[in-house]
Amino acid sequence: MMEQDPIKGASVAESTARHLKDLIAEGTLSPGDLLAPERDLAQQLNVSRPTLRQGIKILEDDGLIVSTPAGRSVAPLGREILDPLIALIASHAEVVDDYLEFRATTERMAARLAAQRANAVDRDRLTACMERIDRAHDEGIHREEAEADVDLHIAVYEASHNLVVLHTMRALSGMLRQGVIENRETLFERPETRDQLRAQHREIYESVMAGDAERAAEAAEAHIHYTHRALNEVKAAQARLQVSLRRLNHGGLTARHKGER
Repeated sequence: MMEQDPIKGASVAESTARHLKDLIAEGTLSPGDLLAPERDLAQQLNVSRPTLRQGIKILEDDGLIVSTPAGRSVAPLGREILDPLIALIASHAEVVDDYLEFRATTERMAARLAAQRANAVDRDRLTACMERIDRAHDEGIHREEAEADVDLHIAVYEASHNLVVLHTMRALSGMLRQGVIENRETLFERPETRDQLRAQHREIYESVMAGDAERAAEAAEAHIHYTHRALNEVKAAQARLQVSLRRLNHGGLTARHKGER
């Protein structure tokens, strides 16, 4: 709930807008979050509905709040950049390599900071994500395990309490979810790889929970490098298989032998 007194020199509407901006900046309100109905939101913020409308208008003018058929929501971050970037990553192997290199560096820093800064709320969120991974892993629900995987990484970014890391990776979360799900579906072809990934997530989780910054950093970076290597190995094996299949029927480009229909 908002404080009763507005910021000195500012109107109540401006103070309301500033409060909402702060919630967006700290990650309490995330891109795409649908705001509560106007009456409920005004009550939560302890302001009148006309004042709330004025405050929201300020955020709309700044591009932080958008109107949707379902109501007002926090504007997506960088959608005009990320949508084509996701398509580019999906079609260019070298960009995937660049993306994973970036993630290795970012994950290392985020895990170190999380180990140093995580509070009780952060630890509860991390534990819930790890429990979801374990449950989905044991039940063989691949897509749920992949989703829990992404949520664990985002929980680490949140626990880092570094707003640049958090918002950068949240903005890339569409890529992260698409990449992890697609990678996992490929990597699940090797049961031993799936077990390794779960073990790596547990190492990241336990080192952050223990407050061991260096161990957390090493575990996070090693996890991304392992995923990168394993994915490349599976892709190489798939490419060899396709070559073998083409050789089997000469690519379908030669005349059939006698006796073949």
